[in-house]
Amino acid sequence: MELIRLTPWDLGLAAGLVLLLAGLSTLLGLGIGRRFVVATLRMAVQLALVGLVLEALFAAATPWWLLPVAGVMLAVAGREVAARQPHRFRGGWGYGLGTLSMFVAAFSVTLLALLAIIQPAPWHAPQYAIPLLGMLLGNTMNGVALGLERLTSAAVEQRAVIEQRLMLGEDRAQALADIRRDAMRVGMVPVINAMAAAGVVSLPGMMTGQILSGTPPAEAVKYQILIMALIAVGTGLGTLVAVALGARRLFDERQRLRLERLR
Repeated sequence: MELIRLTPWDLGLAAGLVLLLAGLSTLLGLGIGRRFVVATLRMAVQLALVGLVLEALFAAATPWWLLPVAGVMLAVAGREVAARQPHRFRGGWGYGLGTLSMFVAAFSVTLLALLAIIQPAPWHAPQYAIPLLGMLLGNTMNGVALGLERLTSAAVEQRAVIEQRLMLGEDRAQALADIRRDAMRVGMVPVINAMAAAGVVSLPGMMTGQILSGTPPAEAVKYQILIMALIAVGTGLGTLVAVALGARRLFDERQRLRLERLR
């Protein structure tokens, strides 16, 4: 089936529906009408700019353009992780923990997918590399943010319990074991739920987009299965790395709990 191209008028109608919702929320006194409008404008401008960048990137098809774009994506994702923390690590650790975890997880899984599974020619083909990395970073970011939030919040709330366990002779790994496992579990639950509901409760975004663009449903399903598996691995690996590094940072070299390292 030929791709149906959308006109500015089509997009204007969709935006009008959002404005209608914003007006309704204002009439009901919800206090989020302005936020709806601002978010819609930001979305449109950001996606339009991304579209222009991707068109230039696809035309160039060189890794020297791909690397800066990937670096910017990683930097912004790291900032988002840090901004979501109610108890953020002080100094560069607040930004570096999440960024390093996502770099290890998302970049390694993306490279594996490009070199060993999809194998585009060239391997750094932007139409494959950028969407893959974007989906992996987005989902890994959520897992890392949730895992670190649960780790630091639980450490603050259960400080007395942790210190008592340390005084009873347990090392830092034993004293924080339950909290660390819970933090890792929390970071992975969203992707598990998404995988369990895919295809029954909802059609995932990538699959829907491919079908709308004319890709045969069977082929779209295969790509969606691949993406969901990669997202699960990337999210799990990123959460494990972030929580492990964060748990270690909560203690000093003498295995004393140091919550003053948090803001």
